[in-house]
Amino acid sequence: MKIRDILATSLATSILAGSAIAQTMTAEGSTPGSSNLTTIMTLAELASAAGVADFQVQDGQTLTNSLVNVAEGSTDVAPVPLIAPFLLSRGAGPYASIGAAKGAELIENISALFTLSFGAMSLYSYDSSTVSGWDALEGKRIINGPPSGGALANARAMIQIIAGLEDGKGYEGVQSNWGQMPQFIADGSGEGVVLPIYFPDDRMTQAAAAGAMTMYSVPKAAYESEAFQRYLASPGTVGFEIPVTELPAQDGITVSSEDDTWRSPLTAGAVVVNSSMDFDMAKTLTTLMLENLDTFSSKAPYMRLVQLGKIDAKETGMCGPNPIKYHPGAIAAWEEAGFSVPDCAKP
Repeated sequence: MKIRDILATSLATSILAGSAIAQTMTAEGSTPGSSNLTTIMTLAELASAAGVADFQVQDGQTLTNSLVNVAEGSTDVAPVPLIAPFLLSRGAGPYASIGAAKGAELIENISALFTLSFGAMSLYSYDSSTVSGWDALEGKRIINGPPSGGALANARAMIQIIAGLEDGKGYEGVQSNWGQMPQFIADGSGEGVVLPIYFPDDRMTQAAAAGAMTMYSVPKAAYESEAFQRYLASPGTVGFEIPVTELPAQDGITVSSEDDTWRSPLTAGAVVVNSSMDFDMAKTLTTLMLENLDTFSSKAPYMRLVQLGKIDAKETGMCGPNPIKYHPGAIAAWEEAGFSVPDCAKP
């Protein structure tokens, strides 16, 4: 059976019964302009148009909190970075106050529908800067994130692995909150920048108004090193390689790579639901994503490269140290659409 036939069958009951009985569901996402919020808003639009559910979406949310809300049943659907389930299951990081025992209990309530990327990590700098690549960071002021959080941790880890430099010793890391970041970059507060990016990236486009910039791929030797491959296997992180010619062009921004291949880590995420969600609902929501990949891609230029519709564990961040699995309804949708779900991602 073709996927459009599966979708038509699964939606027929709710449509025939009348839109008045469509469920009202709640969802959360972070800031406008992010892949996670765009994904949730698009899923909500598709579900409403199909008569499946009317979503109430809250934006501007902290996704580490959204994970707990889904686990406790106060929110139906949320996108979360996959480092968050790992930390919750251990009562670590932002979940230290919850504790390991309660965290492990909560994570049993979480299942994934599908995965997506929350962006890549890159070094970039103005062409007028003395930072001309990963080998030119020593002794420099480097903008490496907001004052705390995953972006800062990832930037520090990348610089240490690739350049062998520690924040505060080999270079000076400087931080700003996200809202002020474009101006912070444009003001020359740092000689280089290591931050999450999209392809294309709005923050870089704003900063490039102050001068031409270059973004630097992770060097091939560093990317293939044992240390970097361990980093790519860490919870919530996957590798990303793509020909430079396939990256969207951005005015005022040059892409630098030694062999015309872009290499970087991606922050892996997933759209999650409570494990108690009805089988048919989980299946239908997943099928809506699979049937409408072009719709998701059309919502913003960066959505083309956020890895929607991927199922291989190396591309998604599922399996390994990640404690969550796909919902049985989601598995049915993937398999009926012709995909092979990794056994390690099944409950």
